[in-house]
This record gives sequence, structure tokens and C-alpha cells, in this order.
Amino acid sequence: MNRQIQKLYSKAGKSERLIIGLMSGTSMDGLDIALCSVKKSGAETDVRLLKFKTGDYTADFRAKIKAIFSKKEVDLQLVCLMNEHIANVHAQLINEALKEWGYKNEDIDFIASHGQTIFHAPKSLHQLGDYPNGTLQIGDGDHIAIKTGIITLSDFRQKHLAAGGEGAPLAVYGDYLMFSEAGEDRVMLNIGGIANFTYLPANMEASEIFSTDVGPGNTLMDQYMQKYFNRFYDKDAAVALSGESNSKLLSALLECDFFELDFPKTTGPELFNLEYLSKAQEKSSTTNLSKEEVVATLCRFSAETIVHAIKRCFGDEAKAQVFMSGGGMHNSLLVQLLQARLPSCRFLTTDDLNINPDAKEAVLFAVLANETLCGEPIDFGNRQGVPSVCMGKISLPE
Repeated sequence: MNRQIQKLYSKAGKSERLIIGLMSGTSMDGLDIALCSVKKSGAETDVRLLKFKTGDYTADFRAKIKAIFSKKEVDLQLVCLMNEHIANVHAQLINEALKEWGYKNEDIDFIASHGQTIFHAPKSLHQLGDYPNGTLQIGDGDHIAIKTGIITLSDFRQKHLAAGGEGAPLAVYGDYLMFSEAGEDRVMLNIGGIANFTYLPANMEASEIFSTDVGPGNTLMDQYMQKYFNRFYDKDAAVALSGESNSKLLSALLECDFFELDFPKTTGPELFNLEYLSKAQEKSSTTNLSKEEVVATLCRFSAETIVHAIKRCFGDEAKAQVFMSGGGMHNSLLVQLLQARLPSCRFLTTDDLNINPDAKEAVLFAVLANETLCGEPIDFGNRQGVPSVCMGKISLPE
């Protein structure tokens, strides 16, 4: 047997595995690095977050990603080169984090790398009859494995596509394993660049779980802040709070076929971008709004799409425990708007479930990797868009 295959087999059979989960989202603020201890698998999965940090990206590196991000026409050579370059940068950030935390690379059993999404193209967006759902994450797993010396799992979304899903959201798999609680209905709301939620039923029936993207989380606000305020995001909602939301622009923003599609569904910055905003402003004759008014309206837009989706699933008097994660949970105005529009819901964060909400997405991929190595596909029944699969390609360091 190949020595590395033997090593893989041995590590997968350990009673406790140290797995690094990685996440670099549409916000591109840095690489989330979560060192997790994982025991068992399936419904018995026991995951603990040991260490967490976000490795900062340089302005130059972020600019290079943006040059190929969410664009139909790009420099193909740069895409090719960035597949390797992103992986090398991620490997360097991992090595630096391990040194900072006092761990040796050989202490770590596996890395679970999401990579960097550069384009997401479900059929609902591309509408090309001869083509399937598509998505592309780059940051090659072999490069990470070689540069760190750690067995790496990557490219998780392709199996989901191959089995009939849209490649997202994958949170349903990790949410079910990490956060299901018998006797308690839960909504796991992640407000990243795109907002999505998972419904976890009190009866623990996997076939009843529901997960979907709902619309823009932070992506439109962040894009606008970066272009017009030269700030990465609206810290403490300071800009949004200094303006008034505009009802005409809000109505125009909400006029999109995506919001009428059945659940589950996925979307991305390929749809919700500054061009989308510009068209809505022209349509609503609101091009003369102040920049503060636009940011306030975009915040309201994100809140309304989340509220609409939750009410669509659970009724106008929706009652649920909503556990938030993602950067949007730090936007005080956004959270206030959600609470005001969903007064019967109780809003908490995954901190209340012992998982740092900023680390949650990275932890998710550690759990997905653990299932591929040690578990079995979860039976979600015949739910459309939720195939019963284990995900992730395995890269060996030699």
C-alpha cells in the first residue's frame, strides 16, 4: 500500500482528529483558519474549536482576486495562475498560524479547504439549457498539501453539483451534524456575502431539514462601501445609520425573479452587484439619493430578503430560535431590522452553541471533511437540491 494511503487510513481511524477548516468567502477580507478537534462522525459528531484566526490578505492579493471574481470575461491566464497562487498564500497563512499557536505541522491530521469562489452559476442564473449548474472555487489542494505537509481535502462543491445540487448552500450538512437538538426547532442563519439559513427540526429527521440561500447579506453593502467610501465595510453600521432608507429604491431592489423561485436555491455576487443596484436606481428614479441613503436602503434590502424567506417558510407569525453567524451579525442596524420584523423569533448567535460565529463556516468544512473520511452520506431523503453525498477531493503531501 502507498505510504501516504496508509497514513490516510491510520489518521481517519483515530479516536480524535485535528482538522483545520478554511474559509475564504465573497467578502475576501482574509482566510478564516479554524483548528478543530473532531471525534466520531454522523449524528454523534463531537467538534470543538481549539484555535481560530483570520489571516489577513494584502491589498495587492485582494486586488488580484477581484480581477477574476464574479466576472463573465476575465484574463484566463490570470485565472490559471491564481489557482496556484491562492493555494500558496493559504498554505503560508496556515503555516504561520500553526507556528503562532505552538503546533507543529505534523500534529495536524487534515486540512479542509473551501478555496476561493470566483464564479457561481446555477441554472437559475445562466439560463443556458444545454448546461448544468456550475460553480468554480480555486486554490489547488495539492499545492496546500505539499506546502504544509498535511493531507488536504478540497473542492467540496463539485460532488454536490455532480449529484444534482447547485453546489450551495453546503451549510445544511454541517448544521445538521453540529447543531441539531432533539425537541427544539432551530434556524441557523448565516449572513455572509450571501445570506442563507438552515432549518433544523425538533424531531431530528434529516429528511425534513431545509436549507437555502435567500439573497444578499453583506455583498452589496460591502461593494458600495469599497467603491464610494474606500472602506472595506460599514463598521458598526455607521454610514447606514446616518441615512434614511428609500422606499422607492427598496421596492425596485426587491423586484427580482430570484425571490420568487422555490427553495432551495442559490445565488451570488454574479446577480447581486453594483450593476444590479444601478439598474434599480434608474428604474425607481432614485439616482440622486445621497450615498448614506443608498447604504441605509441596501441594509434594509438585505433584512427584507431574510425576513421574506423566513416568513415564507414559517408563516407571518414565525416563531423560531434563530442562531446567527457571519459578518452581517455584527451589523447592528441589520440585526435591529430583523428583530423588528420578526418579533416572535428569538435571535442568538452560534456562540450560544459553543462555536465562534466568525469561525462557523470554517468549522463547517472541517466537519464535512470528517464525514468524507470517517462517516457515511447523510440520508436527506428525496429533497431536491440536497443530495446524500460526502464531499471533498483528497490531496496527499507526497
